[in-house]
Amino acid sequence: MTQTLPGTRSAPARVPGDVAARILRAVAILACLPYIGLKVAWVAGSHVGIPEGSELRDPGRQTLMAVVNGLSVLMDAAVVVLALLLTRPWGLRAPAWLTALPAWAACGLLAPIMTGFPAQLAARALGFDGGDGGRSSGSGGTFLAEWVFGMVYGGFIVQGLALGGLFVLYARRRWGPLWRGRVADLPAQADGALRRPVAVLIALLTAVPAAVHLLWATGSATGLNPERAEDRGADFAVLEGGYVLFALITAVGVLMVGFRAGPTVRLAVPLGLVWIGSAALACWGGWLLLTGLTARSAAKEPTALMNLTYAVQMTVGLLVLTAGGRFFRERGPAGPAAERTAR
Repeated sequence: MTQTLPGTRSAPARVPGDVAARILRAVAILACLPYIGLKVAWVAGSHVGIPEGSELRDPGRQTLMAVVNGLSVLMDAAVVVLALLLTRPWGLRAPAWLTALPAWAACGLLAPIMTGFPAQLAARALGFDGGDGGRSSGSGGTFLAEWVFGMVYGGFIVQGLALGGLFVLYARRRWGPLWRGRVADLPAQADGALRRPVAVLIALLTAVPAAVHLLWATGSATGLNPERAEDRGADFAVLEGGYVLFALITAVGVLMVGFRAGPTVRLAVPLGLVWIGSAALACWGGWLLLTGLTARSAAKEPTALMNLTYAVQMTVGLLVLTAGGRFFRERGPAGPAAERTAR
């Protein structure tokens, strides 16, 4: 029997996963530093990694680039804040949306990079022509030095893996009972009657970006602006194929939950598919819509079909967030054990 001396406090009990969480937090934060350092250097006027002839050296774009780079620094700095939020005791007391929404957005932005960049490298290793891949400035120069892509995307992949592990540990601790069990355990009546039409609606909407991205991935230039139409090598096909994959797993996930399909499958599987797929579609749809607003030439301006595709992707994400919030509210509070942990 352990005794505590008068005037002293007993050491807090270790929570399973604490050591792993600290390691993952350190990895996530360290992985942000090269990207943040590079962006800060660019904001300060440095041209490190930007070759002669790149449009990023255009004096007329310096104000815009400073704003974009400043926003990029803030976005990656948010990863540091999120890593702390997911691992500190006060993070368990934060409102649910303050942790789930940023984690969902981070997953959406990083997942296509985590899958697409290694796939592009593999395609090149197999001898496929990568195409321009965004590395040309369109004026005969190189957009960025090749090492920049490796450093930045490599850092993003490490960030994604570390943040993904942190969020799983956090969600298990705070909301574990909400996503445990099997698909068959979902109620067939009441809320199930509403889940089915919502699932069908989301699945039908995902068919729009899935069809368009599949069209582009297979080599068609239909609906692309001139710049994208000229940049249809293996890199472009891999990225477009990735969007098709994310659309498909979103549709599969919502239909499994809506119709209780795959009764022996653990509920975490379709929920994970919907989480990753909807986040990737929505966040990159929104990003591409936003960057389209800064187009300075007709060749780069998004076409009606491109804007429609990106807008539908965002709509899918908003519907999934709304339906997901309702789904978890219906499943009730996380339970006494989780509440004791949160306190």
